[in-house]
Amino acid sequence: MASRGYFGIGVEGISKPMNFGNLARSSHGFGASFIFTVAATKEIGRPSSDTNRSKDHLPWYSYDSVEEMRLPDDCRLVGIELTEDAIDLPSFRHPSKAAYVLGPEGGSLSPEMMAQCEFIIKIPMDYCINVAMAGAVVMYDRMRSMGRFAERPVMTGGPSEELQQHVHGKPLYSGGTRIGTRKDRPGRGEKTRN
Repeated sequence: MASRGYFGIGVEGISKPMNFGNLARSSHGFGASFIFTVAATKEIGRPSSDTNRSKDHLPWYSYDSVEEMRLPDDCRLVGIELTEDAIDLPSFRHPSKAAYVLGPEGGSLSPEMMAQCEFIIKIPMDYCINVAMAGAVVMYDRMRSMGRFAERPVMTGGPSEELQQHVHGKPLYSGGTRIGTRKDRPGRGEKTRN
């Protein structure tokens, strides 16, 4: 499931700790590097819905305002909001270093937060869904599009071929001798074919 880069996810104006607990549990499962709140209307604490205690395993950041929010260098802020001009999630290429932010339950991202976002994406649906569910959908899409998985078959069911091991770069040679091994290529100490 490993992919390159990192991501964090958070919510602006969250009012239901149980929803944030569900989002935190999902983010930990999907491999988030951090989670955060901005201008939470209630103290989050340790919601019982976060059954894997993600607060013990990854950083949680709480910011009082959009102006106070800090992200790692080169981290690109992606807003998740159901707006007319937002990019449909299935058409969005995720940044390798990203922080995703959702709006509150029964509300939207503030204009101040949207102004800070480099991208606004939406899940192509007719209406809004629960904050934790929306976050899980986006994290799944990130994992699916950035991770390495075997190709889906043309027919129904699982893959018919295993995922091939990734090979980084071109083969290395020293004095005309291949260093390392790769399928259908000579191994260490063997002469290359001319």
